[in-house]
Amino acid sequence: MSFNFINTQTFNSKMNDFQDLEHLDGVSISAVCAKLYSKIRDDLVMFYFRDGANHASVYTQSKIVSENIKWNLNIKSKKIKVLLVNTRNANAFTGLNGYEGLKEIAKEASIQLSKKQKEDEDYPKKISDKEILFGCTGTIGEEFPTQKIKKNISELVSRIRYTQNKLIWMKAALGIMTTDTKPKLAMEECIIGNKKIKIYGVAKGSGMIFPNMATTLGYIFTDANLQNDILKKLLKKNIQTTFNAISCDGDTSTNDMVTIFSTGKANNPIVNNINDKKIASFDKALHSVLLNLAKRIVSDGEGASKFIKVNVVKAKNEDNAKKIAFSIANSNLVKTAIAGEDPNWGRIIMAIGKSGIDINLKKLLIKFGDIKIIEKGQLAKNYNESDVANYMKSKSIEISVDLNLGLKNFTAYTMDLTKKYIEINADYRS
Repeated sequence: MSFNFINTQTFNSKMNDFQDLEHLDGVSISAVCAKLYSKIRDDLVMFYFRDGANHASVYTQSKIVSENIKWNLNIKSKKIKVLLVNTRNANAFTGLNGYEGLKEIAKEASIQLSKKQKEDEDYPKKISDKEILFGCTGTIGEEFPTQKIKKNISELVSRIRYTQNKLIWMKAALGIMTTDTKPKLAMEECIIGNKKIKIYGVAKGSGMIFPNMATTLGYIFTDANLQNDILKKLLKKNIQTTFNAISCDGDTSTNDMVTIFSTGKANNPIVNNINDKKIASFDKALHSVLLNLAKRIVSDGEGASKFIKVNVVKAKNEDNAKKIAFSIANSNLVKTAIAGEDPNWGRIIMAIGKSGIDINLKKLLIKFGDIKIIEKGQLAKNYNESDVANYMKSKSIEISVDLNLGLKNFTAYTMDLTKKYIEINADYRS
C-alpha cells in the first residue's frame, strides 16, 4: 500500500479549504508508488478515459522542452484514452533515451489497457499508444526511470475504479506534487443548454513558475460534449488571465502544460463556436476553475508566507498593464520587502520605472490595500507609514497601480521571497 508524505509543518491548510470533487462520468483515476523518490509516496498517476476524451493543450514556450512535451506535440489523435503523469523526473535533457522510454511505457500501457477493455467492455476497443499523453515533472537532466514506471503500469491499470470520489481525486492531486506542500484541486458546475455540466481540475506547481504557457502542470476534466477546436479556443482565451497571470520566481519550466479533457458524457446540445450563447456559462466556469488553481499555486509558492495581488488599471493597452504588473510581481526587491513586512513603496516606484512603459507621474495613483500611498505623482497627504506597516502584516497583500491613461487593466498574482525559498532550492536534489 502506498501513501503520500507531506511536511506537516508546511501543510497547514484545513481539509475544508478543498472542494469536494466527486464522480465525473468518463474519467477513471489510479495512483501508485513507483519508488521514484527515496520515501514512500504516490508518484505515478493515471487518468483513464475508457471511451476516449476530446482534448486541447497549451505548452511551455521555452526553447528547451522536455521529451514528454515533444511526445504530446506529436500526438494527432482526436480522442485521448490516457494521461500518465510521473513526478521526481522531468524527462528533460534526456535525449533519445528519454523519448524512447516514453515509447516503451506507452506500448505497455496500450497492452494492459487493451486487456482491461476486453475484461470490462461489451464492445472492447484496442487502446493505441498514439492515444496516450504524458506529464513529467521533477529534476532536469537525470536519466528517465523508464523501467520503474513501466513495471508499475499493470498495477496502475488494476487499481482503476470507474466511480470516483473526493479521496481518489485528492490522491491524484497529491500524487503529482513535487516541492508543493499542498494539493491543488478546484471544481465548478454550469449549464450548457438544459444539461448540468461538471468541470474539475487538479494542478501542481510551487517553483519555476512564470507565464510563458503554461507555468505548471494543470489538468482540467469535464463531462461536457465539446469538440477539440472549441476546447482549444476556450483554453487559450481563459489561460491569459489565470495561469498566464501568475509568477512565483520568474523562471519558466521546460515541462509546462495545461490540458483540458472532455468526456462528452453530459450529452449537452452541440456547440459550434465559442460565441454561441450556450457556452457562456461554461466559459465563465472554466475561467473560475483555472483561476482557482492558479491562485492555489501562487499561495503555495516555495517558501511563501504571503499571497500578493498586483492590479494595474487604466492603462493605454493590456500589454502595458501586464508589463508593469509583472515588473512589480517579479521584482526580488519588492518581494523581499513584503516578506519583511516593510512598507517600502519606493520599490514599487522602481519596478514601474524599469518596466519601460511611459507613464504620466501627475496621474499616478498607488495603493496598498485601501491605503493611498501615491496620489497625482506625490506622496498622499494623509500618508501614515504606521498604517501601511500594520497592513503589511497581512497574509494577503494587494498592490494597486492606477495609471489614469486609458481603459485597460491586468492583474498578476505572486508571492513573497523568503529565506525558505533559498533553503528549498539549495536542497532541491538532496
